[in-house]
Amino acid sequence: MSSVTENGDVTAGKPNEEKTYKKTASSAIKGAIQLGIGYTVGNLTSKPDRDVLMQDFYVVESVFLPSEGSNLTPAHHYPDFRFKTYAPLAFRYFRELFGIKPDDYLYSICSEPLIELSNPGASGSLFFVTSGDEFIIKTVQHKEAEFLQKLLPGYYMNLNQNPRTLLPKFYGLYCVQSGGINIRIVVMNNVLPRALKMHFTYDLKGSTYKRRASRKEREKSNPTFKDLDFLQDMHEGLYFDSETHSALMKTLQRDCRVLESFKIMDYSLLLGIHILNSNMKEREGECSQSASDAKRHGGQKVLYSTAMESIQGPGKSGDSVTTEKTNTMGGIPAKSHKGEKLLLFMGIIDILQSYRLMKKLEHSWKALVYDGDTVSVHRPSFYADRFLKFMNARVFKKVQVLGSHHRPDLVPSTPSLFEAASLATTLSSSSLNADDHSQRDQPTLYSSSKGLPSSSTFTLGDSAIYLTSEQSTLEMENDNASVLDVYL
Repeated sequence: MSSVTENGDVTAGKPNEEKTYKKTASSAIKGAIQLGIGYTVGNLTSKPDRDVLMQDFYVVESVFLPSEGSNLTPAHHYPDFRFKTYAPLAFRYFRELFGIKPDDYLYSICSEPLIELSNPGASGSLFFVTSGDEFIIKTVQHKEAEFLQKLLPGYYMNLNQNPRTLLPKFYGLYCVQSGGINIRIVVMNNVLPRALKMHFTYDLKGSTYKRRASRKEREKSNPTFKDLDFLQDMHEGLYFDSETHSALMKTLQRDCRVLESFKIMDYSLLLGIHILNSNMKEREGECSQSASDAKRHGGQKVLYSTAMESIQGPGKSGDSVTTEKTNTMGGIPAKSHKGEKLLLFMGIIDILQSYRLMKKLEHSWKALVYDGDTVSVHRPSFYADRFLKFMNARVFKKVQVLGSHHRPDLVPSTPSLFEAASLATTLSSSSLNADDHSQRDQPTLYSSSKGLPSSSTFTLGDSAIYLTSEQSTLEMENDNASVLDVYL
């Protein structure tokens, strides 16, 4: 039987047993969500469109839905409950901004049963996805819901300035009250489409302290791995063409500065990796049914909702990695260090954590016992800088094709502000093995952690990095490399 924590969160029970959240069955929660949203969105259509005012962010509307029904609400077989809608006009504006019509919103959420997902995190929240794959519905704690309410005016301003973002897109905040229990839910964009198999899924924070998936998580059919797992599995990182890499890093940097300005931290980058190689075709068959389901429902129709649209907007597909016949589902084309063609799906998640007193205390005692810079709970400015540095130096890298050999050379991009500070350290820690007799003429796989071919000068602000290369007998994984002198 499922057990409940002190906070009322769900814990794991028997495999086929229905989950509960705050002592409420998930089926009752799903039913209340659909009934409540069906009523509140339908009622909202009678209100005229107008500009969003400051007081609209603090409005809370409430309706009582008895099981026997009323003049306003239908009868149902769930316990009596009250359904609250937070900032209905503001969230209507957000939905309109992303091209979500009221009828589509109602159809996606209310026409078919919600699908419950397993929760890889430690929050104990319930996750539901709509059958058409557009929306994720997540239960949140009181403090998180309260923080989102306070965040709304700034969130509104940020979306107005730039709707293309990897930050969560919030489409609604609601509360189900029944039997003295409050169950708060938020409706968001779905980052990982079910129509494509995610061969690898990572939750990345840029931290190394206890950032490895547990044994229990690894035993799942679709585990979510963490930072240390990524460094072990994808130690060379993921490679993009120059334009896509630049757009991705600019988006991440802008989003992190927004989060820092709101004193938000402890967020993650949820990264899904789909392998496109032909030898994976037999594994793709497993997803054929879910793919047809997504096509039947139209797939993700929400504006700026896909990973590629979030960083570049429609029109720049970057499909050099894919073929015309490939349905990318809005994924970002990339390559692994093995040359595998990939589609990446990503978004920043878990942003409803402000750097309050408890987080400060948590970091203080962890920093006393462990290295403070490796702990995931950190002050917002440091957290943002470390997050960006990790993504730019260890996860996302540029790829450039040289020559017409059988395999492309990979040369690093201009070192960024985040890479420059750690370039010498990275080079000195590379696993170079001396061999005085090995010298080849074939092309070599270079990455930003292995060295740079040829002399170059890169200007960074008011300073410059001079890179000089000279032939050496050093080898790296049976490939010739160069000795690199770095002068800052």
